[in-house]
Amino acid sequence: MKLNQLSDNPGATKRRKRIGRGPGSGTGKMGGRGIKGQKSRSGVAINGYEGGQMPLYMRLPKRGFNNINAKTHAVVNLGLIQKFIDAKKIDAKKPITEQSLVESGLVRRIKDGVRILAKGELTSKLDITVTGASLSAVEAVAKLGGTLNVTKAPKLAE
Repeated sequence: MKLNQLSDNPGATKRRKRIGRGPGSGTGKMGGRGIKGQKSRSGVAINGYEGGQMPLYMRLPKRGFNNINAKTHAVVNLGLIQKFIDAKKIDAKKPITEQSLVESGLVRRIKDGVRILAKGELTSKLDITVTGASLSAVEAVAKLGGTLNVTKAPKLAE
């Protein structure tokens, strides 16, 4: 067998249907769209429309609750801080603040503050000041002789 003798299995490939190419093609005149109506025209956008019936997404009951006062914190794990210290992106000798975490690239946006969690292994003695922290994170930093200060987020002027 040679490369020029290779061929696909019969029926494996199908020719493209050329629409609107005369009556002999079988899809001439209306191009397989039927006669008149919205769907025969271009620019049809009727997703979710059920012909005047109440749509399914409106018939289903609403569930849940969105708290408008919810705080979204940028979450940082101790293991990630250690990784950045090892990569020399954060200086462990200087106090670590939310702004220094942004400058190092560990946090993209401060949002409503930075919250430290205890996931990962910490080996450096650190002095951290952030908006929030888990109790296990505070204990993990204190065990190595460091401090993790939690400040309250500034209240917005009313």
